[in-house]
Amino acid sequence: MIFNPRAITFIARRNNAQTISKCFSGAPMSLGVTESCIHTHPNGRSSTAASSINLVPTKTILAQSSLLSTAHMNQVHTFSTAAAIEETDSSSVTTDASAPIYTIQRRHGVRNVAIVAHVDHGKTTLVDELLKTASASTTADTTSSEDNGGTEGSGTTGEGERLMDCGDLEKERGITITSKVTRLDYLSNKVGAEQTIINVVDTPGHADFAGEVDRILSTVDGVVLVVDAGEGPKSQTKYVLSRALSLGLKPIVVLNKADRQESLGRLESGETELDLMDLFEALGAQDEQMEYRTLFGSARGGWITSDVGVALEVAEKGSPAGVQGAMSMRGLLDAILEDIPPPSVHWYGKNGDQEAKREGDFDAEPFSMTATTVGYDNFLGRTCTGRIYSGQITTGDGITLLRQRVAGEEAIESDNNGPTGQISGIFVNRGVSRVPLEPSIAFAGDIVTLSGVPETMKVGDTLTSTANKVPMAVVTPPLAPPTLSCLFGANNGPLAGKEGTIVTSSKVRDRLIKETDNNVTLAVEKCEHDAEKTVVLGRGELQIGILVEQMRREGYEMIITPPQILTKKCPNTGKQLEPYEEVIVDVDAEYSGTVVNSLTGARKGVLVEMMDDKQGKTRMKFEVPSRGLLGFGPEIATATRGTAVMHHCYLEDREYAGVMRIGSEKGKLVANDSGKATLFALESLSARGTLFVAPGDMIYPGMVVGENSKAGDLEVNPVRAKATSNMRTQSKEEKLYLAPPKRMSVEELIGYMSEDEVIEVTPLSVRLRKAELDAGVRERAARTRRKQLESLKNKK
Repeated sequence: MIFNPRAITFIARRNNAQTISKCFSGAPMSLGVTESCIHTHPNGRSSTAASSINLVPTKTILAQSSLLSTAHMNQVHTFSTAAAIEETDSSSVTTDASAPIYTIQRRHGVRNVAIVAHVDHGKTTLVDELLKTASASTTADTTSSEDNGGTEGSGTTGEGERLMDCGDLEKERGITITSKVTRLDYLSNKVGAEQTIINVVDTPGHADFAGEVDRILSTVDGVVLVVDAGEGPKSQTKYVLSRALSLGLKPIVVLNKADRQESLGRLESGETELDLMDLFEALGAQDEQMEYRTLFGSARGGWITSDVGVALEVAEKGSPAGVQGAMSMRGLLDAILEDIPPPSVHWYGKNGDQEAKREGDFDAEPFSMTATTVGYDNFLGRTCTGRIYSGQITTGDGITLLRQRVAGEEAIESDNNGPTGQISGIFVNRGVSRVPLEPSIAFAGDIVTLSGVPETMKVGDTLTSTANKVPMAVVTPPLAPPTLSCLFGANNGPLAGKEGTIVTSSKVRDRLIKETDNNVTLAVEKCEHDAEKTVVLGRGELQIGILVEQMRREGYEMIITPPQILTKKCPNTGKQLEPYEEVIVDVDAEYSGTVVNSLTGARKGVLVEMMDDKQGKTRMKFEVPSRGLLGFGPEIATATRGTAVMHHCYLEDREYAGVMRIGSEKGKLVANDSGKATLFALESLSARGTLFVAPGDMIYPGMVVGENSKAGDLEVNPVRAKATSNMRTQSKEEKLYLAPPKRMSVEELIGYMSEDEVIEVTPLSVRLRKAELDAGVRERAARTRRKQLESLKNKK
């Protein structure tokens, strides 16, 4: 008897007993689970798992279809090898022998959940729909949307669309850059339900902002994983999910955009669900985490359901109106209340019990809270946002700052002489608005913003009550290291100070140091060989580009040098290591060879997996050194006519891959005169290559004005004007036509520029220029390099 366990588990999730016999190569039989046994997990929970498999006739399964339907609604998958989980969190204690013994209790009436997803999978739109649904649930005139066959809070979002994308850059680019917490007061329409506080965290989906994800996951007890039903899980979904699973968080899966036509095929075949199951298994999910609830819906349409048949019907009709079973977003909010556990709190008292703690139980407990975000308000002073782990806090309470303690460090007793302060206000976020908490008291399990904290407060530090301190700081999870570095310095070009208001290197350095207060994955160091420059260590081109874009909008002028990938030595072998990344590229099948040649050639990548689909698309998975991805995005977009979609995330450190000959094989068009670019000169230069400037742009010697169509740099004069004389020529009255220039963003230029170039950034312009503006000096330096290379070849 041969069977497919993966298909069996999937069929159990779909609750389709009639087709389970397809999993076998023999008679129409089915699987039953018997002889359960108990497995104990490291987190103190126990799970019941099947130790044997019994074959039973399919007729028996069909006769029990009503029972299977009930089991499906309760998320007990009859054919899975794992059963329900018995929660024993109240008996869990800290595992560090040197730490004080405290029990893990639960807080009644609160849920803390993070919304995680890949870029552009509809996460922010989903959070906006939850905001509207929760707000409608607490109003007196709320009526059940299911009674009318419609969806509560659905329809056009109007002015409230993408509420959580509050920054200008987030709205312009359509991505989430910084994590944000919003507080929902939700009242379920079930009988006897109490109003519950749901703290929803909107997290970034791009790997360059992984630090935002890392620190915010430590404040929640569950995650809602949003996946595009038509695309399936992507590489950055894998990163965020792996972090959540490693922390033991309870997942709920939402297959978003289920009403689109491109999602029909993957929903009918179950391909997306199977990919998710494989992903959970590959990431080492525990048995209880594998028993996640799957919901199908559309955040833009404002509906959700637990039945894939309903989702397919809505996709075929194009609207949830009149479809029985298509619920409003109450379905997701109710699933959060049922599946996500209440927040865990540190209980130092001796009267711990099995019941969840209520607000009045924290009077005698010591207060502790870790900062996940710090900021500054002109009226309130230094503020910090984080989760309260124990005790309670009110306005006017005295607090003491404890140094951050990362997981793995030895326990250190609290410093009685640490910085102190007095709480001047307690705030919560509703939508994107920060409002005072009424009444002004917060308890363990809440996520709040405090004002009046010490000025030296940093992300990861712990606040405790001065009168009743905790023995030591709360442990925070470590963050992944940066992968590249750039040098920032003051603008020293001919146009310095003409477009910006903040131009000195000390001001630029102060702004970068200030950024590290909140951006924990960013590090700033002094440059050893140039006191006027500052070393910035980051996670990727996009993170550096966003930082530069924010600074230029604040009036800063600066220059940025080419990025350098960070390497380190292996402590065991002594070999040099560099970061590798997993790259997934979706492209039209006709361009698959172009992608393979680009990544596996000079960029030293390795093709791991390749598969085609029915739509003529090819998905390829590579493992590539991080430095091999610099400038790859714009290059492959041009080579595939914009059909390639690339996603990547950090994999691990591996042995150094050797010298890479990457970058543009073409040279640059470098200006040799100053002034304003003229149409007359640029029209003649357009035949030489691709232009980066337009008529009227300011030009100076050493500035890169375009890309040469041939190898090697070419000195050109883009400011040359037509001679004003009395001589008549045949072409004098001819009109000149010029194609629009190629404009590149900061992150595109970071990967495009050569080793001898820098990016000049001002509030009005982004220019690419040579680091050495004098053409004679550049030529002598080039001759010296050629002689050195020839001497090295002769020695060999």
